[in-house]
Amino acid sequence: MKKLVLTLVLLFYLAPPVYSQTGETFNELGNTKYEQGNYKEAIEYYNKAIEINPKDVEAYNNRGLAKASLPHYRGAIKDYTKAIEINPNYAIAYSNRGVAKGKLGDYKEAIQDFNKAIEINPTLAEVYSNRGVTKGKLGDYKGAIQDYNKAIETNPRYGDAYYGRGVEKAGIGDYRGAIKDYTKAIEINPNYAIAYSNRGVAKGKLGDYKEAIQDFNKAIEINPTLAEVYSNRGTAKTSLGDYKEAIQDFNKAIEINPRYGDAYYNRGLAKSNLGDYKGEIQDYTKAIEINPKYAEAYYNRGIAKSNLGDYKGEIQDYTKAIEINPKYAEAYYNRGAAKIQLGQIDSGCLDLSKAGELGESEAYDAIKQYCN
Repeated sequence: MKKLVLTLVLLFYLAPPVYSQTGETFNELGNTKYEQGNYKEAIEYYNKAIEINPKDVEAYNNRGLAKASLPHYRGAIKDYTKAIEINPNYAIAYSNRGVAKGKLGDYKEAIQDFNKAIEINPTLAEVYSNRGVTKGKLGDYKGAIQDYNKAIETNPRYGDAYYGRGVEKAGIGDYRGAIKDYTKAIEINPNYAIAYSNRGVAKGKLGDYKEAIQDFNKAIEINPTLAEVYSNRGTAKTSLGDYKEAIQDFNKAIEINPRYGDAYYNRGLAKSNLGDYKGEIQDYTKAIEINPKYAEAYYNRGIAKSNLGDYKGEIQDYTKAIEINPKYAEAYYNRGAAKIQLGQIDSGCLDLSKAGELGESEAYDAIKQYCN
């Protein structure tokens, strides 16, 4: 069975820059440049503030924010750490350092920083939200939801916390709950493009493809540069059988982000439904170039090769999919069937048997037909 891929978006949130009394002019100039997105110039002004006062904790924190925005997370961490050394009770610096560590995949250390920030100041909603993001990354969806609950309790108008809680609810399969949270985030911020997109994903999971497309349309209206939204809309259109329109959406996603492996993969699925097996193979091949561990792309490329009568090539792709995912029951089943087509009965029957062990019930019917 071929599976479409939907893309959810997760967000970390940094606290805004703060002003200091010493070196105030340079900090203000740095903050202005930061808000304009001129991060390198902002860093130069923060450098001057620190030259004037090497104990200027706000300047270190703000310079860390600018470095993180480049992104230069390790440099940012050094600045946040320096701010904490100067002021061990600087909650925002702990929180920002946690965000930077999370960006580097150091989720456990990030949580330690968020814990410390909350210990110092338990009223900062964004810290609970950031800790929720991190717990979600670790698969602790319930713990993440508890943190978002706390963030919302602290600030009932915190749209990002509703959004984040929706992401985690979707992670545990509570799509209706996720939709409610995304809807609340949109009520607070009607221009929340990613919330529309993720709400569309949740609606798609419930089979409401037409409503999902409406959400993707709105997200694109707000921000036409988000590749994942076009890909998600293409996925919904594929589910409705609008393959040609779906391909147009995947084309747009790839135009925005030529390294978007899932968009190539999903476009391959749409082409498959149109009988364009050669085009399908080209798309799966591109997805594999971008992500050599893309087991589903190997598997579906194997099916496409089968449709073109390339049984040896098909077997090679199923074998690669199994190397990546040794519990890939469908790949064992299809490889077994392909081997039997080539007269490799014993080896094919072994694959069918393995597929049955892994839960592919149809394998036992094939075994009765070909292996007894």
